[in-house]
Amino acid sequence: MGMASIDVNESITSHKTATIRNYNTQPRLIYKTVVGVNGPLVILNEVKFPQYSEIVRITLPDGTQRCGQVLEITRNKAVVQVFEGTSGIDAKNTICEFTGDILRTPVSEDMLGRIFNGSGKPIDRGPPVLAEDFLDINGQPINPWSRIYPEEMIQTGISAIDVMNSIARGQKIPIFSAAGLPHNEIAAQIVRQGGLVKLPDSKKDHSDSNFA
Repeated sequence: MGMASIDVNESITSHKTATIRNYNTQPRLIYKTVVGVNGPLVILNEVKFPQYSEIVRITLPDGTQRCGQVLEITRNKAVVQVFEGTSGIDAKNTICEFTGDILRTPVSEDMLGRIFNGSGKPIDRGPPVLAEDFLDINGQPINPWSRIYPEEMIQTGISAIDVMNSIARGQKIPIFSAAGLPHNEIAAQIVRQGGLVKLPDSKKDHSDSNFA
C-alpha cells in the first residue's frame, strides 16, 4: 500500500491552527458527506446539530477554501449556500467544516475611507484592516418602544387605501397580488401621486389626536 503524501507547509499550518484554537467555543466539526450540488447550493447529509445561518468553511480537493452559510435544515441534512460558487466541488473529496458561528465582519476606525467587497475584504489595494471587534452583520434588533411614534399620514390617492388602511410615514407597504393582476401599476400609482397630508395650522396643536 502506498502512503499518502502530506505537504509540509499544510502540516505546519494545521498544527499551528490546532494549538491556538479554543475547541470549547469553536468546536471542529468536519464532514465529507456532500450528497448533491445545485447551483450555488451544497447539500450535506448526516450533519450533527446544524444551526441556521451558521458559517461553513469548504475546502476543495485542490486546497482552495471557500465560505458558505446554512440556509435550510431538515433533520440531519443541511443546505449550504456557497458565496464564491460551487465549481470544483465534488462529493468525495470536499471537506466542509461547520464553525458554529454566524457571519461576522471586522470593524475598526481604520475602515473609514476604505473600499470593501460584500464579504468585508478590502478591494482598494490597501493594507489589511486590523479589527478591533467582530460584529454580527445582521445588527441588533430594534426595541419597539424606542421607535418614533408615527404622526404623519401618507395620502396615496386611492380611496380604498386611504380610508380603510391608512399608511403612515415610514411604514412598509405590502401589496399582495396574484399572477396577471395589476400590482405593478398600483405600486407605480402610489409612488407617483402619494404625498404627506397637510393639516391646517388650526389643527396643529401638537396632540396625539392629530395622527391621520
